[in-house]
Amino acid sequence: MTAGAILAPSACGGDDDATSPECPLSEASEAFFPQSVASGDPRPDSVILWTRLADAAVSGDLPISFQVALDEAFTQVIALTTESNRRSVADDAAGVSLASLTAEERYGHCVKVKITGLSPATTYYYRFYYKSGDTCYASRIGRTKTAPAPDADVPVRFGYISCQDYIGRYYNSHRIMAREDLDFFVVLGDYIYETTGDPSFQSPSDTRKVTFTDESGAISLEGADGSTFFAARTLGNYRELYRTYRGDPALQRLHELFPVLPIWDDHEYSDDCFGATATYFDGAKDEHDIPRRKAANQAWFEFMPVDYMAGDDYEYNSDAEYLQDITIYRDFRFGKNVHLVLTDLRSYRDDHLIPEEAFPGAVAATEEALDTNLGNIPTVAKPYVEIDSYQGGIYKERLIAAAPAVGYDPAVITGDISVAYINRIVEMLNESSGPGDQTDLIDPEAPGLKLGISYFDLGKFGLNSSIGSRYLVDKNAFDALSQTEWNASGGENERVMGSEQEEWFLKTVESSDSTWKVWANEYCLAQLAINLVGQPVPADFQREFYLMLDGWDGFPNRRSAILGRIGAKENVVAITGDIHAFYAGRPTAISDGSRQVIEIVGSSASSKTFKEELESQVKADPILSQIPEAAFLASLIDSFLTNPTTNPNPTLAYANSGEHGFCVAEASSDEFMVTMHQMPISVIHDDYADREDELAGLFKKMQFKTMAKTKELFQFDEATSAWLRWDQATRTWE
Repeated sequence: MTAGAILAPSACGGDDDATSPECPLSEASEAFFPQSVASGDPRPDSVILWTRLADAAVSGDLPISFQVALDEAFTQVIALTTESNRRSVADDAAGVSLASLTAEERYGHCVKVKITGLSPATTYYYRFYYKSGDTCYASRIGRTKTAPAPDADVPVRFGYISCQDYIGRYYNSHRIMAREDLDFFVVLGDYIYETTGDPSFQSPSDTRKVTFTDESGAISLEGADGSTFFAARTLGNYRELYRTYRGDPALQRLHELFPVLPIWDDHEYSDDCFGATATYFDGAKDEHDIPRRKAANQAWFEFMPVDYMAGDDYEYNSDAEYLQDITIYRDFRFGKNVHLVLTDLRSYRDDHLIPEEAFPGAVAATEEALDTNLGNIPTVAKPYVEIDSYQGGIYKERLIAAAPAVGYDPAVITGDISVAYINRIVEMLNESSGPGDQTDLIDPEAPGLKLGISYFDLGKFGLNSSIGSRYLVDKNAFDALSQTEWNASGGENERVMGSEQEEWFLKTVESSDSTWKVWANEYCLAQLAINLVGQPVPADFQREFYLMLDGWDGFPNRRSAILGRIGAKENVVAITGDIHAFYAGRPTAISDGSRQVIEIVGSSASSKTFKEELESQVKADPILSQIPEAAFLASLIDSFLTNPTTNPNPTLAYANSGEHGFCVAEASSDEFMVTMHQMPISVIHDDYADREDELAGLFKKMQFKTMAKTKELFQFDEATSAWLRWDQATRTWE
């Protein structure tokens, strides 16, 4: 429903009105509004209001009413006039103070209404009513605020959060964020997690758990510890996740106080997804599942108060062809100083460049491909042979013999195979063979061998594994491979936004006249690589690695192309989530170091921190877990990321990978400042519902800012009460 508004001096409706605002707000009313209320996507003259109605005793569509006022006591009620919309019941040209609409069963009785004709930069209050029997029940009161007028030179203050896993964890970040004075808050994705208890990062408790009513419709998964857990697949599964998460009182309080501008990342559908494809089985199964993707999309549509670009009458249609079923990227102006651009980096993106199911010994880029597309053979290229014919096929026979022990299909032993990988398998066979059954290793310096890049060179040691494909990938080999593929495609691969969204995004940012162009960006623009050369690890790990290629590091050429465009504009800031860590830096286009943006990354509100995740990956991986030093190195991740003499990340100025929290941004015509509110890991498993002052004392703050037109990054130093400038040349704060 879309409703216009005019100011009425007082509420209307009498005792005979079935939805009279005289209804008492009682504890019983919360049973009908179990997820409370929310608002979102504020513009100068409009906002979206949301609730969900629950009445187990009645089926079908249900009537519901709502009311809007200028004060919390509802003495200054807004008279509502309805525009054309089939779900509208009231249609009084003079305006009514209590408008009616329908909570439709097909949308899980979630209700959304766009209120138009509002005043800019104005706080409004709203509530919903429902009649059951002879009694009328009211929801809690929600508060919202419209955006300033486009020409208003006013400061803007907003929060941003991401990654709020519910299972076994409490929303203590939300409790402190609710005490802030905000105009709105942004959700950068991972509002829900689709699994019920993945042992790699979730530990259900008696009070913080998710159980699917329809487990038979969910995806059954097995953890590394042998336990069984489930991932949502049906609409009912996804709805239960949102109902559970939104039932949390701390999250409800945030929504009751401030309008939200949300986007999704991967867990709203599936971990490390691309489009409609999941990655639980790392290529061992076909995980492309459009019905599942649509179920996830519909649940997000039902629970998020979003003002879609498709128009006020947009309704989710599950019969629409995917990807046309929903479009969530959009932009908002907040006065003269903030233009917020929200993107969707999951729906349209290409697959990960390295297939999880790839045979490690296979060659990903041949000598001919490297020479043609790079104009040279890079030093990272390693020798390979055509195994079917090399030395009469003796090495093919040996690799086929090893197939049962190593776990690969003998059929993959064909074509171009890495010499290093062949020698690894031959060494293994020689160790278990008698003196007369030994096979000579191939001399990697032998004349005539071609040079290429194999998956083994990229750090892929096993089949169907995220290690060496999405995580912990040889940096130099990947850079050469990704550049080869980019050049071979004419710059048409590495699509993250898809063509249409990317064109819209670039045009929106480049044409903006706002002081600050703020990109709500799902995952890190900053390069996150580590250098293990000289560290106490085996020879295979004595190199530089990308930590994660599920984000922008996996699409480096597309990232550079986009940064090259938007970095040419003044005052572009990216606010980022996903990584479960606090980072700050100045990502830059490879081709032009002056084309920079400022990026301030917020950590997870509650989900396992990045440092914890790295430690878990080491423990779970069959190879890394055998390296005693690996876990210790994971615990020192921030030193590896930012050490000025050894790290390969010149644009990363600050890193804290071990704490939770949220960020608050303050933008004016002169500066853009972000305060990181950082909370220790130890706090996340305790409920501080009645101890908020104690909780607030556990947070620490780090502040960063950039000044208009400078592209410089500053950090506040509490010891000297001064702002220090980041010197990218020396990688130090001055």
